[in-house]
Amino acid sequence: MTDIAYVKKTFPELDRIKDAKLREQTAQVWVEAMKRGGWKDLDGIPFTLLAGEVEQTLVQHTRMVTAQAMVVAEHRKDLRWDYVVAGALLHDVGKLLEYVRKDGKVGTSANGKMLRHPVSGAGLAMVVGLPDEIVHMIAAHSKEGDMVKRTPEAVLINHCDFIDFEIVKAKKEYK
Repeated sequence: MTDIAYVKKTFPELDRIKDAKLREQTAQVWVEAMKRGGWKDLDGIPFTLLAGEVEQTLVQHTRMVTAQAMVVAEHRKDLRWDYVVAGALLHDVGKLLEYVRKDGKVGTSANGKMLRHPVSGAGLAMVVGLPDEIVHMIAAHSKEGDMVKRTPEAVLINHCDFIDFEIVKAKKEYK
């Protein structure tokens, strides 16, 4: 299932990217990550290993962050739309290299012990040839980005990511 059609079905938000080349490259990053990480599909991959067991999957989290970012971008009208959508869809793609499934459980891979997902995700985006601005959004979306000046689009993805993470964590704590 590691093909463009599977990725497009999994992330229908790809269709919101107006530039056809950017849309295809964004999907191709997911395909490349799945192949390199050994994932046949994206089912049941948790979006975080930092909050214990959570119900939200990587796909659900990615789609939530993308939905939030698109709403903000629609209202602001001063952000690069295609970059916002592509960056949101790809912000956690590196988790496919950071994680491994072993004995039915997802944990940290050997790669993930050396490189966190913002670094590996940025590398994947570079391999596919995405613009530096999108590579930056992926690399800067988490704590790694605290050491650089984020573009306005990267600020948006960083905050949408943490909003979703903190809400999921709070819901778990207040059950």
